[in-house]
Parts: sequence; structure tokens; C-alpha cells
Amino acid sequence: MTTNWSGTYDYRSARRERPATVAELQQLVADAPAVKVAGSGHSFNGIADSESGWQLDVSGLITPPEIDPDSGIVTVSGGMKYGELVPALATSGRALPNLASLPHITIAGSVATGTHGSGVRQPGLSSAVRAVELLTADGELRWIDATDPRFDGVVVSLGALGVVTRVRLATVPDYAVRQDAFIGLSWGELVGRIGEVLAASYSVSVFGRWVGTGPDHVIVKSVVGHEDRTPFLPGASWTPDTLHPLQAAGATPDAVTEQGGVPGPWADRLPHFRLGFTPSAGAEIQSEFFVAAEDAGRGIEGLLAVGDAIAPHLLVSEIRAIASESQWLSPAHGRDSVAFHFTWKPDLDAVRQAVGIVQQALSDLAPRPHWGKVFTYPGRLDFAYARLDDFDDLRRMLDPQGKFRNEFVTRHVARA
Repeated sequence: MTTNWSGTYDYRSARRERPATVAELQQLVADAPAVKVAGSGHSFNGIADSESGWQLDVSGLITPPEIDPDSGIVTVSGGMKYGELVPALATSGRALPNLASLPHITIAGSVATGTHGSGVRQPGLSSAVRAVELLTADGELRWIDATDPRFDGVVVSLGALGVVTRVRLATVPDYAVRQDAFIGLSWGELVGRIGEVLAASYSVSVFGRWVGTGPDHVIVKSVVGHEDRTPFLPGASWTPDTLHPLQAAGATPDAVTEQGGVPGPWADRLPHFRLGFTPSAGAEIQSEFFVAAEDAGRGIEGLLAVGDAIAPHLLVSEIRAIASESQWLSPAHGRDSVAFHFTWKPDLDAVRQAVGIVQQALSDLAPRPHWGKVFTYPGRLDFAYARLDDFDDLRRMLDPQGKFRNEFVTRHVARA
């Protein structure tokens, strides 16, 4: 892998290694001048790069998941993808509370960057973590769990504390979900009732391009109970069609998980995209900014005001809700949040200009950028992440020589 998943970021690491054993991993970490784990490559900036060191591929260390029958906690390899975990959970009648929009991403990488699904009562993927096994720069493997005061700093770690070799996740009993598509919602109706729309069901995603009379469509994901009823979305009309998030750009629904109100397993409905297909557009760049839930309406109005300027560079934008989290570097830390996600056409210069416009439009709302996506803030993100100094203290304690430091960490995390 010389680029990220979408081919829009060129890694500059001089060497890439794939250890076959933990002992080999420990030796590589000891020998490397600097090191980062690349994961599935679904980041769109330099967070997983190691410009003066090596990149590691830990997919050779994946072992079968282990599910504790009493607690339901599953122990998984950090390099495992969510889609690979699902069959083991299904065999045990277990599930995860939420998933991201695509199951192709690694568990450790997703958690480390604050990745999330959707739902006003659903925090990000990191909230399912109960313990992390971390290989630190001194070569030691250590489990860190919620009894450790450092835990909320270790989970969303940006890969800056060490290599996450294993993770323990809480699970819930297996459940079924249906997806329903709605059209015809106006921007005015969305602004006035954004809280009601996003709380309409278990998980809600609003897709649009910040132009026209309203969003392209809304996808409502509902847990199937004893009575399976079509959900109601104020101001919108139900459609039986399965709609691709990029359907307004001409994308066909082949890669999309089934909609039309057809119930199915949670893992086949909560993600937008099927595991066996290329998700989203493939060649794309992504950005995402989080604001407090109570500011969502103002955020929509601000983005509509610049819609004509950013729409030519957009494939689609998505609005989702995320519940408050305790992890220090979670984009939803300490506040219920609404995220504005942007899937851009793969023109980095144009995207950087458009992202600058987005950041300015949201500037009065204390936006927090997603760590793994494109933003143009030039320096430390302490203005957005209140616990960044605490995290940097933890980073310096666990990695005093900067083995896991790279240009991204230097620019956006580390104090001078």
C-alpha cells in the first residue's frame, strides 16, 4: 500500500513491514526510527504516515475473536475489520450497538480516530471499548481498561501512543434492523425540526449537497421489534426504492445495503455499504466537522449560505447525530453532537479551498474536525479539543522518544 484507500494521499514512509508474530512486531518497533500502523488506509490525511520511519501492516497478527459467554465481551485483534468480526458475533448471538457507514475499516484504526455511526442515543465506536492492549515504545505489552485513569486518553489515541494489538469490545444481544428511504424534505423543514428528524429512529442519515430545495434523501434505520411498522419522518415521503448516498450523482444502489423497509441482520443494515463492494465513490476525499447538537440548525443555515461555493466540489454531504462520549479526543467528547460529513471529488487543491469555506461557515459553532479526514487548520487543535494537553502529557509519558510521532502529531497534537 503506497496510498490511502481512495488513492488521494501518497504515503511517504520509506519502508513497510508486515510482522507475522507479536515478537516480530516488538522487534520492528524497537528497530524502526519511527513507526505508524497503516490499518485499512481509510484516512484522508497524514495521520497514519511515518515520513521519517516505517509503516506497519498488522493484518498478519489477526487471530479468531474470543467471546466471553458471561459478559458478552469480545476480544479481537486490532487489525481485524468490522466486517470480519460479524460472523463470529452472529454465531454467538451477539452484536455491536453500532457500526460506521462501511464495514471495511479496521477496529483499532476506527476507534483511534473517533469514527462513529449514527444515532442521537448512540456514541461513537470507541464507546464499545472496554480495554486496549497496547504495545508501547519500550516493547512492553500492557492492557489498559476503565479502572485505569488513563483509559479515556488511550482509546481515541491517533496511533500516537503505541500499536494497539488487541481490543475488548462490549456486545449486545443480536437484533434486526430495517432501512427506509424518505424524499421531499425541505431545507426549511430540516432546519426547524433537525432534532426531531435525527431522533426519528435508531439511526438517521440526511444526504444532500447544500443546494436546491432540500436534501436529496433521508435514510432511517430502525430496530425491528415485535411490531414492524414503517417509521414516520416529519415533512418527508416514504419511498420503496433503495437509494445510494451518491444517487444524485448517478450512483446505482448495487453496493448499498438493502432498504425498502426489508428487515435484516444489524450488520447488513447499519452500514450504508455492503462488505463485498467498493464503498462510496472509491476515488474521493472526505472531511467531517462536529458541532453541539443544539447548534445543528445554525450549522445547516451556515452551510446553505455557502452551498453554491462548495457544491461543485461535492459528491454528497451527510448529517448524522452522535451521543456524548468521555474519550478525551473523541469529536463528541462531552457533548451530544451533530456531524456534517463531506465526500468530495478527488481534487485536493479544490477540496482544501472548499474545506476552508466550510470551516469559516461553522466557525462560530466551535466545530471539531474528524482526526482522519481533511481539514485545513494549520496548527494544534487545542481550540477544539479541551483535553489535548492532557493527551500530550500521556503521549510524552508513554512515548518519551517520539517513536510514534509523525508530522501530523507534531503539527496538530504536540506542544512545542
